[in-house]
Amino acid sequence: MKREEYEEYEHARKRVKQKKRLFYHTILFLLASLLMFVANSYLNVGATTKWYPWAIAVWLFILILHFVKVYITDQFMGKEWEREEINKLVKKQEEKKNQLENEIGNNNPV
Repeated sequence: MKREEYEEYEHARKRVKQKKRLFYHTILFLLASLLMFVANSYLNVGATTKWYPWAIAVWLFILILHFVKVYITDQFMGKEWEREEINKLVKKQEEKKNQLENEIGNNNPV
């Protein structure tokens, strides 16, 4: 397997793993939310206050952040974006190197 093919395979494998973890996170959130509701409302766990909406809201916020990371951030800042940024930085470094070499050559005539 060529290096490029291997990198593409690894990237695809990581993306599938990210999406799988998000799916599990979502299922766990739904089940835990239901459990928190039942525990607070019917089993009187912490019955003096209704704490479950706050717990669910915090967890939902974390789940939304997870979703944004998987489907928005990583998609736009994927392998192609990474390659472009590396190429830009390498080009910028080469330009600075050439500029410094020219300055040194102009200042020190042999």
